[in-house]
Amino acid sequence: MSAENLFTKQNWIRDADKPCVSLGEPGAFDDMHLFAPAASVQYGKTYLYYCGSQGEVEERVFRMGLNVSDDGRRFTRHLWTPVLEMGSGASVLTPTFLRSGDGTVLREGGELRLWFSSTTFPPGIVHTIHETSSRDGVTWTSPSEAQVEGAYAPTVIKDGDRYLMWYADVTVDPWIFRFAESADGISWESHPEAVIVADQPWEADRLFYPTVLTRDGVYMMWYGSYQARDRHMTAIGFAISEDGIHWTKHPENPVFEPNPEREWESHYTTSQSIHTQPDGSLRLYYASRTKPPFTHKYFAIGTAVWEKPFD
Repeated sequence: MSAENLFTKQNWIRDADKPCVSLGEPGAFDDMHLFAPAASVQYGKTYLYYCGSQGEVEERVFRMGLNVSDDGRRFTRHLWTPVLEMGSGASVLTPTFLRSGDGTVLREGGELRLWFSSTTFPPGIVHTIHETSSRDGVTWTSPSEAQVEGAYAPTVIKDGDRYLMWYADVTVDPWIFRFAESADGISWESHPEAVIVADQPWEADRLFYPTVLTRDGVYMMWYGSYQARDRHMTAIGFAISEDGIHWTKHPENPVFEPNPEREWESHYTTSQSIHTQPDGSLRLYYASRTKPPFTHKYFAIGTAVWEKPFD
């Protein structure tokens, strides 16, 4: 398949009538805000990790929760959730697993490797990227020291013996995407120039939440941006690259938008997780938001499937 043939219409179908994961009961760690799903399919079940918090928008502290499903659409809260926190008022944000090019979660030495960004609210320190690992997906090691500074929402894949990361650089305004490479997934060397900037008519202000997979040797990125027509709304765009550095955006972006007929996801559908299912379809999980005012910064997690991608 040529790279250009990846610019087909993306037929994402929402196949769940209600959110996969909703806010917790009053008093739960995630009773006010939740977002940033990260799906891991293990042992025939889908483990859906996400970030949740209590408190007002400016006082929120996120921890990582876990829900489990037999079918990828209906989830039950894990008994031990939340399963990861930073402490000292810092948040666990935007978790991402080490994955192969099709989105399958990889184990190394029998362990899952997970990276996430962290900061405090209201922002008091620069966003940083940290790593943790787990054998059972429930008990996680103490987070590492910062591996990348000024970085938010990483996505990490292993390509041969290389670890590749794309992330949002939040030290500039508007936010841009950068690329980093590592021989061990610990020490990262970032490319000196931005690899993607906001330059399509639908994009406003900043880019965030890159998710990268590969197909036939081509890198594919789904990413979020606020929409120029309504800056309270986001959508997901798509781009391709042959080297991970030079990207071409889909001419018909955005490829996935909020659904105004669903109150719980009428304004926000980003911070996504995407993987290939056994039948070859793609499964998308996304965070959602209702219309302003935002009592809940993030509200629920939804899902959609693309049955015959790129056909």
